[in-house]
Amino acid sequence: MFKHPLFTKLAALTAITVLLLFGLGLIEDVVRDRLRYRSITAQSVAESLAGPQTLMGPMIHSACVESWDEEVGKGDERRMVEKRREFILTAMPEQLKLTTGAAMEERARGLHKVNTYNLKANVTAQWGSLASLLPQSSMKNSRMHCGAPIVMMAVGDARGIRTAQFTMGSQALALKPGTFHPIYSRGLHAVLPESVRGKADGLTATLDLELVGTERLAIVPLGGNTEVLMTSSWPHPSFAGRFLPSEREVKKTGFSAQWRLSSLATTAQADIANGKRICLGADEGSDYAHSGATPGDCADSFSVAFIDPVNPYSLSDRATKYGVLFIALTFVAVGLFELMKKLRVHPVQYLLVGSALCSFFLLLVSLSEHLPFGISYAVAASACVLLLAYYASHMLGGLTRGIPLGAGIALLYGLLYVLLQLEQTALVVGAIALFLVLAAVMVLTRKVNWYGLSQGGTPPRPTMPPVQRPAAPRTEAA
Repeated sequence: MFKHPLFTKLAALTAITVLLLFGLGLIEDVVRDRLRYRSITAQSVAESLAGPQTLMGPMIHSACVESWDEEVGKGDERRMVEKRREFILTAMPEQLKLTTGAAMEERARGLHKVNTYNLKANVTAQWGSLASLLPQSSMKNSRMHCGAPIVMMAVGDARGIRTAQFTMGSQALALKPGTFHPIYSRGLHAVLPESVRGKADGLTATLDLELVGTERLAIVPLGGNTEVLMTSSWPHPSFAGRFLPSEREVKKTGFSAQWRLSSLATTAQADIANGKRICLGADEGSDYAHSGATPGDCADSFSVAFIDPVNPYSLSDRATKYGVLFIALTFVAVGLFELMKKLRVHPVQYLLVGSALCSFFLLLVSLSEHLPFGISYAVAASACVLLLAYYASHMLGGLTRGIPLGAGIALLYGLLYVLLQLEQTALVVGAIALFLVLAAVMVLTRKVNWYGLSQGGTPPRPTMPPVQRPAAPRTEAA
Protein backbone atom coordinates (compact mmCIF):
# COMPACT_ATOMS: atom_id res chain seq x y z
CA MET A 1 0.00 0.00 0.00
CA PHE A 2 2.83 2.42 0.88
CA LYS A 3 4.26 2.03 -2.62
CA HIS A 4 1.19 3.66 -4.08
CA PRO A 5 1.95 6.97 -5.93
CA LEU A 6 -0.41 8.85 -3.60
CA PHE A 7 1.64 8.02 -0.51
CA THR A 8 4.86 8.84 -2.34
CA LYS A 9 3.39 12.24 -3.21
CA LEU A 10 2.28 12.85 0.36
CA ALA A 11 5.75 11.98 1.68
CA ALA A 12 7.34 14.39 -0.79
CA LEU A 13 4.91 17.17 0.18
CA THR A 14 5.65 16.54 3.86
CA ALA A 15 9.38 16.91 3.23
CA ILE A 16 8.77 20.10 1.21
CA THR A 17 6.60 21.52 3.99
CA VAL A 18 9.32 20.86 6.58
CA LEU A 19 11.86 22.59 4.33
CA LEU A 20 9.58 25.61 3.90
CA LEU A 21 8.97 25.77 7.64
CA PHE A 22 12.73 25.94 8.12
CA GLY A 23 12.83 28.86 5.67
CA LEU A 24 10.02 30.61 7.54
CA GLY A 25 11.97 30.16 10.76
CA LEU A 26 14.96 31.91 9.22
CA ILE A 27 12.73 34.79 8.12
CA GLU A 28 11.28 35.05 11.64
CA ASP A 29 14.84 35.29 12.97
CA VAL A 30 15.47 38.21 10.62
CA VAL A 31 12.35 39.99 11.90
CA ARG A 32 13.35 39.40 15.53
CA ASP A 33 16.82 40.76 14.80
CA ARG A 34 15.22 43.90 13.37
CA LEU A 35 13.04 44.22 16.46
CA ARG A 36 16.11 43.90 18.64
CA TYR A 37 17.93 46.53 16.60
CA ARG A 38 14.97 48.86 17.04
CA SER A 39 15.06 48.34 20.80
CA ILE A 40 18.77 49.10 20.77
CA THR A 41 18.02 52.25 18.76
CA ALA A 42 15.45 53.41 21.32
CA GLN A 43 17.97 52.81 24.09
CA SER A 44 20.62 54.73 22.12
CA VAL A 45 18.29 57.72 21.66
CA ALA A 46 17.41 57.63 25.35
CA GLU A 47 21.10 57.60 26.28
CA SER A 48 21.82 60.54 24.00
CA LEU A 49 18.68 62.61 24.67
CA ALA A 50 16.64 61.51 27.70
CA GLY A 51 14.77 58.38 28.68
CA PRO A 52 11.14 57.92 29.69
CA GLN A 53 10.19 60.66 32.15
CA THR A 54 8.40 60.63 35.49
CA LEU A 55 7.13 63.75 37.26
CA MET A 56 6.96 63.56 41.05
CA GLY A 57 6.24 66.66 43.09
CA PRO A 58 6.52 69.39 44.01
CA MET A 59 7.00 68.55 47.65
CA ILE A 60 8.88 70.18 50.55
CA HIS A 61 11.39 68.25 52.61
CA SER A 62 13.91 69.01 55.29
CA ALA A 63 16.73 66.75 56.48
CA CYS A 64 17.05 66.64 60.28
CA VAL A 65 19.43 65.13 62.79
CA GLU A 66 18.50 64.44 66.41
CA SER A 67 21.40 63.83 68.81
CA TRP A 68 21.55 63.02 72.48
CA ASP A 69 24.04 61.80 75.06
CA GLU A 70 23.72 58.29 76.40
CA GLU A 71 25.66 56.71 79.22
CA VAL A 72 27.33 53.40 78.40
CA GLY A 73 29.58 51.06 80.38
CA LYS A 74 29.89 50.46 84.11
CA GLY A 75 32.26 51.50 86.84
CA ASP A 76 35.50 53.04 85.66
CA GLU A 77 34.53 52.35 82.02
CA ARG A 78 31.35 54.39 82.26
CA ARG A 79 31.27 57.25 79.76
CA MET A 80 28.87 59.41 77.77
CA VAL A 81 28.42 58.63 74.07
CA GLU A 82 26.59 60.78 71.55
CA LYS A 83 23.79 59.01 69.66
CA ARG A 84 22.27 60.29 66.43
CA ARG A 85 19.06 59.80 64.50
CA GLU A 86 18.73 61.06 60.96
CA PHE A 87 15.29 61.53 59.38
CA ILE A 88 13.50 63.54 56.75
CA LEU A 89 10.43 65.72 57.27
CA THR A 90 8.11 66.07 54.28
CA ALA A 91 5.15 68.25 53.42
CA MET A 92 2.90 67.06 50.60
CA PRO A 93 0.65 69.50 48.71
CA GLU A 94 -3.04 69.49 49.51
CA GLN A 95 -3.95 70.58 45.99
CA LEU A 96 -1.89 69.65 42.92
CA LYS A 97 -2.80 70.68 39.40
CA LEU A 98 -0.78 69.83 36.29
CA THR A 99 -1.53 71.09 32.81
CA THR A 100 0.73 69.51 30.23
CA GLY A 101 1.10 69.53 26.47
CA ALA A 102 3.38 67.10 24.62
CA ALA A 103 4.68 67.88 21.14
CA MET A 104 6.03 64.80 19.37
CA GLU A 105 9.44 64.76 17.74
CA GLU A 106 10.70 61.80 15.70
CA ARG A 107 14.34 60.78 16.11
CA ALA A 108 16.10 58.15 14.01
CA ARG A 109 19.21 56.00 14.02
CA GLY A 110 19.71 54.65 10.53
CA LEU A 111 16.45 53.01 9.42
CA HIS A 112 14.91 52.90 12.89
CA LYS A 113 12.71 55.68 14.28
CA VAL A 114 11.91 56.49 17.92
CA ASN A 115 9.14 58.69 19.28
CA THR A 116 10.36 61.48 21.56
CA TYR A 117 8.35 64.35 22.99
CA ASN A 118 8.82 67.92 24.16
CA LEU A 119 6.67 68.47 27.22
CA LYS A 120 5.58 71.87 28.49
CA ALA A 121 4.03 71.58 31.92
CA ASN A 122 2.47 74.10 34.25
CA VAL A 123 2.36 72.76 37.81
CA THR A 124 0.53 74.51 40.65
CA ALA A 125 0.87 73.16 44.20
CA GLN A 126 -0.90 74.44 47.30
CA TRP A 127 0.10 73.47 50.82
CA GLY A 128 -2.04 73.95 53.89
CA SER A 129 -0.40 73.97 57.28
CA LEU A 130 3.33 73.16 57.20
CA ALA A 131 3.32 71.79 60.74
CA SER A 132 4.73 68.52 59.42
CA LEU A 133 8.07 70.35 58.94
CA LEU A 134 8.39 70.92 62.69
CA PRO A 135 10.68 68.24 64.16
CA GLN A 136 9.53 66.21 67.13
CA SER A 137 12.01 64.91 69.70
CA SER A 138 12.03 61.22 70.34
CA MET A 139 14.47 61.41 73.28
CA LYS A 140 14.48 63.60 76.37
CA ASN A 141 16.99 66.49 76.35
CA SER A 142 17.96 65.75 72.76
CA ARG A 143 19.43 68.30 70.39
CA MET A 144 17.69 68.90 67.09
CA HIS A 145 19.21 70.32 63.95
CA CYS A 146 17.37 70.61 60.62
CA GLY A 147 18.53 71.83 57.26
CA ALA A 148 16.66 74.52 55.39
CA PRO A 149 13.30 73.54 53.88
CA ILE A 150 13.69 72.55 50.23
CA VAL A 151 10.96 72.48 47.61
CA MET A 152 11.81 69.91 44.97
CA MET A 153 10.52 68.45 41.72
CA ALA A 154 11.80 65.00 40.79
CA VAL A 155 12.01 63.79 37.19
CA GLY A 156 12.98 60.47 35.68
CA ASP A 157 15.95 61.80 33.68
CA ALA A 158 17.28 65.25 34.56
CA ARG A 159 19.07 65.51 31.20
CA GLY A 160 15.68 66.22 29.66
CA ILE A 161 15.15 69.48 31.57
CA ARG A 162 15.27 72.37 29.12
CA THR A 163 13.84 75.32 31.04
CA ALA A 164 12.28 75.69 34.47
CA GLN A 165 10.88 78.59 36.47
CA PHE A 166 9.70 78.27 40.07
CA THR A 167 7.65 81.03 41.68
CA MET A 168 6.17 81.21 45.15
CA GLY A 169 3.59 83.92 45.34
CA SER A 170 5.13 86.69 43.27
CA GLN A 171 8.71 85.77 44.11
CA ALA A 172 10.86 83.77 41.69
CA LEU A 173 12.95 81.09 43.36
CA ALA A 174 16.53 80.31 42.40
CA LEU A 175 16.57 76.79 41.04
CA LYS A 176 19.48 74.40 41.39
CA PRO A 177 20.08 70.88 40.02
CA GLY A 178 19.34 67.86 42.15
CA THR A 179 16.79 67.42 44.87
CA PHE A 180 18.90 66.65 47.99
CA HIS A 181 16.54 63.74 48.55
CA PRO A 182 18.26 60.40 49.30
CA ILE A 183 15.97 58.36 47.02
CA TYR A 184 14.48 60.68 44.39
CA SER A 185 17.72 62.39 43.50
CA ARG A 186 17.12 63.50 39.92
CA GLY A 187 15.37 66.78 39.36
CA LEU A 188 15.61 70.35 40.60
CA HIS A 189 15.12 72.20 43.86
CA ALA A 190 14.98 75.61 45.49
CA VAL A 191 15.86 76.54 49.06
CA LEU A 192 13.02 78.10 51.08
CA PRO A 193 13.42 80.54 53.95
CA GLU A 194 13.29 79.08 57.44
CA SER A 195 10.18 81.15 58.13
CA VAL A 196 7.99 78.75 56.14
CA ARG A 197 8.57 75.94 58.66
CA GLY A 198 5.38 75.39 60.60
CA LYS A 199 3.55 78.09 58.67
CA ALA A 200 -0.14 77.78 59.47
CA ASP A 201 -1.66 79.45 56.43
CA GLY A 202 0.37 77.41 53.96
CA LEU A 203 1.77 78.58 50.64
CA THR A 204 1.37 78.22 46.89
CA ALA A 205 4.10 77.46 44.32
CA THR A 206 4.01 77.39 40.54
CA LEU A 207 6.46 75.60 38.27
CA ASP A 208 6.75 76.11 34.52
CA LEU A 209 8.78 73.22 33.15
CA GLU A 210 9.95 72.25 29.67
CA LEU A 211 11.06 68.64 29.53
CA VAL A 212 12.02 66.22 26.76
CA GLY A 213 11.74 62.44 27.00
CA THR A 214 11.39 59.22 25.05
CA GLU A 215 8.22 57.22 24.39
CA ARG A 216 6.54 57.46 27.82
CA LEU A 217 5.53 59.95 30.53
CA ALA A 218 4.50 58.95 34.06
CA ILE A 219 3.07 61.11 36.86
CA VAL A 220 2.84 60.45 40.59
CA PRO A 221 -0.45 61.80 42.08
CA LEU A 222 1.22 63.38 45.09
CA GLY A 223 -1.49 65.86 46.10
CA GLY A 224 -4.33 65.41 48.52
CA ASN A 225 -6.37 66.19 45.43
CA THR A 226 -4.57 65.79 42.12
CA GLU A 227 -5.87 67.04 38.80
CA VAL A 228 -3.93 66.40 35.60
CA LEU A 229 -4.89 67.65 32.14
CA MET A 230 -2.75 66.32 29.30
CA THR A 231 -2.99 67.14 25.60
CA SER A 232 -0.87 66.03 22.69
CA SER A 233 -0.90 65.87 18.91
CA TRP A 234 -0.14 62.12 19.06
CA PRO A 235 -3.21 60.09 18.01
CA HIS A 236 -2.17 56.73 19.51
CA PRO A 237 -1.78 57.06 23.30
CA SER A 238 -1.56 54.01 25.54
CA PHE A 239 -2.75 54.72 29.09
CA ALA A 240 -1.28 52.55 31.82
CA GLY A 241 -0.33 52.56 35.48
CA ARG A 242 -2.54 52.39 38.53
CA PHE A 243 -5.16 54.85 37.24
CA LEU A 244 -6.84 55.37 33.89
CA PRO A 245 -8.04 58.85 32.93
CA SER A 246 -11.48 59.81 34.16
CA GLU A 247 -12.08 61.60 30.85
CA ARG A 248 -10.33 61.17 27.55
CA GLU A 249 -10.83 62.02 23.90
CA VAL A 250 -8.71 60.44 21.18
CA LYS A 251 -8.88 61.77 17.62
CA LYS A 252 -6.80 61.51 14.48
CA THR A 253 -5.36 64.93 15.31
CA GLY A 254 -4.31 64.01 18.85
CA PHE A 255 -5.72 63.28 22.29
CA SER A 256 -6.68 64.94 25.54
CA ALA A 257 -7.01 63.17 28.87
CA GLN A 258 -7.87 64.24 32.38
CA TRP A 259 -7.22 62.55 35.72
CA ARG A 260 -8.89 63.59 38.97
CA LEU A 261 -7.61 61.70 41.99
CA SER A 262 -8.06 62.00 45.73
CA SER A 263 -5.66 60.82 48.42
CA LEU A 264 -8.54 58.58 49.53
CA ALA A 265 -8.00 56.55 46.35
CA THR A 266 -4.21 56.49 46.20
CA THR A 267 -1.39 55.80 48.64
CA ALA A 268 1.09 57.92 46.69
CA GLN A 269 1.70 60.36 49.57
CA ALA A 270 2.43 57.57 52.05
CA ASP A 271 4.47 55.68 49.43
CA ILE A 272 6.75 58.65 48.78
CA ALA A 273 7.02 59.51 52.48
CA ASN A 274 8.11 55.91 53.13
CA GLY A 275 10.64 56.00 50.29
CA LYS A 276 9.01 53.54 47.90
CA ARG A 277 10.50 53.39 44.45
CA ILE A 278 8.81 54.78 41.36
CA CYS A 279 8.88 51.74 39.10
CA LEU A 280 9.17 52.40 35.39
CA GLY A 281 8.78 48.90 34.07
CA ALA A 282 11.50 48.08 31.58
CA ASP A 283 13.74 51.03 32.36
CA GLU A 284 16.13 49.17 34.60
CA GLY A 285 18.76 51.87 34.15
CA SER A 286 16.65 54.44 35.95
CA ASP A 287 17.33 55.47 39.51
CA TYR A 288 13.65 54.89 40.18
CA ALA A 289 13.41 51.29 39.04
CA HIS A 290 14.84 48.15 40.57
CA SER A 291 14.81 44.59 39.35
CA GLY A 292 12.35 42.16 40.85
CA ALA A 293 9.97 44.91 41.98
CA THR A 294 6.37 43.93 42.57
CA PRO A 295 3.39 46.31 42.47
CA GLY A 296 3.45 46.43 46.26
CA ASP A 297 7.04 47.70 46.18
CA CYS A 298 6.21 50.63 43.89
CA ALA A 299 4.62 54.00 44.52
CA ASP A 300 1.30 54.71 42.84
CA SER A 301 1.61 56.36 39.44
CA PHE A 302 -0.06 56.52 36.05
CA SER A 303 1.47 56.92 32.62
CA VAL A 304 0.95 57.57 28.93
CA ALA A 305 3.01 55.79 26.28
CA PHE A 306 3.31 57.37 22.85
CA ILE A 307 3.23 54.10 20.91
CA ASP A 308 3.39 53.58 17.17
CA PRO A 309 0.61 51.12 16.28
CA VAL A 310 1.99 50.68 12.74
CA ASN A 311 5.34 49.36 13.87
CA PRO A 312 6.50 47.54 10.71
CA TYR A 313 8.59 45.02 12.63
CA SER A 314 5.89 43.97 15.07
CA LEU A 315 3.37 43.75 12.21
CA SER A 316 5.82 41.75 10.09
CA ASP A 317 6.42 39.42 13.03
CA ARG A 318 2.67 38.88 13.38
CA ALA A 319 2.33 38.30 9.63
CA THR A 320 5.11 35.70 9.59
CA LYS A 321 3.22 33.62 12.16
CA TYR A 322 0.54 33.05 9.50
CA GLY A 323 3.09 31.65 7.03
CA VAL A 324 2.31 28.02 7.85
CA LEU A 325 -1.39 28.62 7.24
CA PHE A 326 -0.63 30.29 3.90
CA ILE A 327 1.45 27.36 2.71
CA ALA A 328 -1.10 24.78 3.88
CA LEU A 329 -4.07 26.52 2.24
CA THR A 330 -2.18 27.06 -1.03
CA PHE A 331 -1.10 23.42 -1.14
CA VAL A 332 -4.69 22.37 -0.49
CA ALA A 333 -5.86 24.60 -3.36
CA VAL A 334 -3.30 23.13 -5.77
CA GLY A 335 -4.19 19.63 -4.59
CA LEU A 336 -7.85 20.32 -5.30
CA PHE A 337 -6.98 21.34 -8.85
CA GLU A 338 -5.05 18.09 -9.20
CA LEU A 339 -7.96 16.13 -7.87
CA MET A 340 -10.85 17.83 -9.64
CA LYS A 341 -9.15 18.40 -13.00
CA LYS A 342 -7.18 15.13 -13.13
CA LEU A 343 -3.84 16.95 -13.27
CA ARG A 344 -0.38 16.01 -12.11
CA VAL A 345 1.73 18.61 -10.28
CA HIS A 346 5.32 17.69 -9.50
CA PRO A 347 6.63 18.12 -5.91
CA VAL A 348 9.26 20.53 -7.24
CA GLN A 349 6.44 22.77 -8.43
CA TYR A 350 4.94 22.67 -4.94
CA LEU A 351 8.35 23.68 -3.60
CA LEU A 352 8.57 26.66 -5.96
CA VAL A 353 5.05 27.80 -5.04
CA GLY A 354 5.84 27.55 -1.32
CA SER A 355 9.11 29.42 -1.81
CA ALA A 356 7.23 32.27 -3.50
CA LEU A 357 4.87 32.42 -0.50
CA CYS A 358 7.81 32.58 1.90
CA SER A 359 9.49 35.32 -0.10
CA PHE A 360 6.47 37.56 0.55
CA PHE A 361 7.34 37.88 4.24
CA LEU A 362 10.96 38.74 3.52
CA LEU A 363 9.87 41.32 0.94
CA LEU A 364 7.44 42.78 3.46
CA VAL A 365 9.94 43.40 6.24
CA SER A 366 12.60 44.74 3.86
CA LEU A 367 10.28 47.13 2.01
CA SER A 368 8.63 48.38 5.23
CA GLU A 369 12.00 49.77 6.36
CA HIS A 370 11.85 52.26 3.49
CA LEU A 371 8.13 52.66 2.71
CA PRO A 372 4.93 52.96 4.77
CA PHE A 373 3.70 49.56 5.89
CA GLY A 374 0.49 49.66 3.82
CA ILE A 375 2.37 50.43 0.60
CA SER A 376 5.02 47.80 1.40
CA TYR A 377 2.33 45.19 2.01
CA ALA A 378 0.55 46.05 -1.25
CA VAL A 379 3.76 45.89 -3.31
CA ALA A 380 4.94 42.59 -1.79
CA ALA A 381 1.51 40.95 -2.04
CA SER A 382 0.95 42.14 -5.64
CA ALA A 383 4.34 40.85 -6.74
CA CYS A 384 3.75 37.42 -5.21
CA VAL A 385 0.17 37.14 -6.53
CA LEU A 386 1.23 38.02 -10.07
CA LEU A 387 4.14 35.59 -9.95
CA LEU A 388 2.00 32.75 -8.58
CA ALA A 389 -0.86 33.40 -11.02
CA TYR A 390 1.59 33.36 -13.96
CA TYR A 391 3.31 30.20 -12.78
CA ALA A 392 0.04 28.45 -11.92
CA SER A 393 -1.29 29.15 -15.43
CA HIS A 394 1.50 26.99 -16.84
CA MET A 395 1.57 24.53 -13.96
CA LEU A 396 -2.18 23.84 -14.09
CA GLY A 397 -2.53 24.06 -17.86
CA GLY A 398 -4.25 27.37 -18.61
CA LEU A 399 -5.21 30.88 -17.52
CA THR A 400 -8.66 29.70 -16.50
CA ARG A 401 -6.98 27.67 -13.76
CA GLY A 402 -4.07 29.92 -12.87
CA ILE A 403 -6.11 33.10 -12.43
CA PRO A 404 -8.55 31.57 -9.88
CA LEU A 405 -5.60 30.28 -7.87
CA GLY A 406 -3.99 33.74 -7.95
CA ALA A 407 -7.30 35.31 -6.93
CA GLY A 408 -7.54 32.94 -3.99
CA ILE A 409 -4.02 33.82 -2.84
CA ALA A 410 -4.86 37.52 -3.24
CA LEU A 411 -7.88 36.94 -1.02
CA LEU A 412 -5.61 35.32 1.58
CA TYR A 413 -3.28 38.34 1.54
CA GLY A 414 -6.26 40.66 1.92
CA LEU A 415 -7.54 38.65 4.88
CA LEU A 416 -4.10 38.70 6.49
CA TYR A 417 -3.91 42.49 6.16
CA VAL A 418 -7.30 42.81 7.86
CA LEU A 419 -6.14 40.54 10.69
CA LEU A 420 -3.00 42.64 11.19
CA GLN A 421 -5.09 45.79 11.59
CA LEU A 422 -7.43 44.18 14.10
CA GLU A 423 -6.54 43.74 17.76
CA GLN A 424 -9.57 42.69 19.77
CA THR A 425 -11.38 40.74 17.02
CA ALA A 426 -8.44 39.19 15.13
CA LEU A 427 -9.03 35.73 16.62
CA VAL A 428 -12.74 35.52 15.82
CA VAL A 429 -12.26 36.83 12.26
CA GLY A 430 -9.43 34.37 11.61
CA ALA A 431 -11.41 31.47 13.07
CA ILE A 432 -14.47 32.25 10.93
CA ALA A 433 -12.34 32.58 7.79
CA LEU A 434 -10.60 29.26 8.46
CA PHE A 435 -13.97 27.58 9.05
CA LEU A 436 -15.28 28.91 5.72
CA VAL A 437 -12.20 27.59 3.90
CA LEU A 438 -12.65 24.18 5.50
CA ALA A 439 -16.32 24.17 4.58
CA ALA A 440 -15.49 25.03 0.95
CA VAL A 441 -12.95 22.18 0.75
CA MET A 442 -15.47 19.74 2.19
CA VAL A 443 -18.18 20.82 -0.26
CA LEU A 444 -15.84 20.56 -3.27
CA THR A 445 -14.62 17.09 -2.29
CA ARG A 446 -17.91 15.65 -1.10
CA LYS A 447 -18.15 13.23 -4.05
CA VAL A 448 -14.51 12.21 -4.21
CA ASN A 449 -13.88 8.48 -3.98
CA TRP A 450 -10.91 8.48 -1.61
CA TYR A 451 -10.64 4.67 -1.70
CA GLY A 452 -10.29 4.89 -5.42
CA LEU A 453 -7.36 7.31 -5.04
CA SER A 454 -5.48 5.07 -2.65
CA GLN A 455 -6.29 1.62 -4.08
CA GLY A 456 -6.83 2.30 -7.76
CA GLY A 457 -10.50 1.31 -7.68
CA THR A 458 -13.59 1.11 -5.54
CA PRO A 459 -13.54 -1.17 -2.55
CA PRO A 460 -15.46 -4.42 -3.00
CA ARG A 461 -18.95 -4.24 -1.66
CA PRO A 462 -19.79 -6.76 1.02
CA THR A 463 -21.89 -9.64 -0.44
CA MET A 464 -24.10 -12.22 1.17
CA PRO A 465 -22.66 -15.73 1.26
CA PRO A 466 -24.27 -18.00 -1.40
CA VAL A 467 -27.25 -20.07 -0.33
CA GLN A 468 -26.46 -23.75 -0.14
CA ARG A 469 -29.24 -25.70 -1.91
CA PRO A 470 -29.72 -29.42 -1.20
CA ALA A 471 -28.43 -31.61 -4.00
CA ALA A 472 -30.99 -33.51 -6.10
CA PRO A 473 -31.25 -37.19 -5.31
CA ARG A 474 -29.26 -39.38 -7.63
CA THR A 475 -30.90 -42.34 -9.33
CA GLU A 476 -29.09 -45.44 -10.22
CA ALA A 477 -29.65 -47.37 -13.34
CA ALA A 478 -31.23 -50.71 -12.96
